[in-house]
Amino acid sequence: MRPLGSRDFGSGNVYEMRTYTYAPGDLPKVLDAWGKVIESRERLSPLAACWTSELGGLNKFTHIWPYKDLAARTRVREESRRPGSNWPPQSGVRPIRQENKLLIAASFSPVR
Repeated sequence: MRPLGSRDFGSGNVYEMRTYTYAPGDLPKVLDAWGKVIESRERLSPLAACWTSELGGLNKFTHIWPYKDLAARTRVREESRRPGSNWPPQSGVRPIRQENKLLIAASFSPVR
């Protein structure tokens, strides 16, 4: 993955932010699985950012994907789950909790 500052996300104005909470000790397995397949997933759409938490709520994994619009998001998600795809990554663990948000950038936002 390239640094956020070097990325051009084009005219995307819909951002999907997903946060997963895992059991203690599971996050390294998730990161390893993602590291093995993220390049192939990014052929469909770019990953804007990806984080783990160190303070506050622990064992959280958050990632953000920009899309041109909701139709593009639907298309990419369908393509990423076709038979033979390696997405979503198979880490052998399941999240305890998942939170998903679709965000629209404010008119003055630098990511607009």
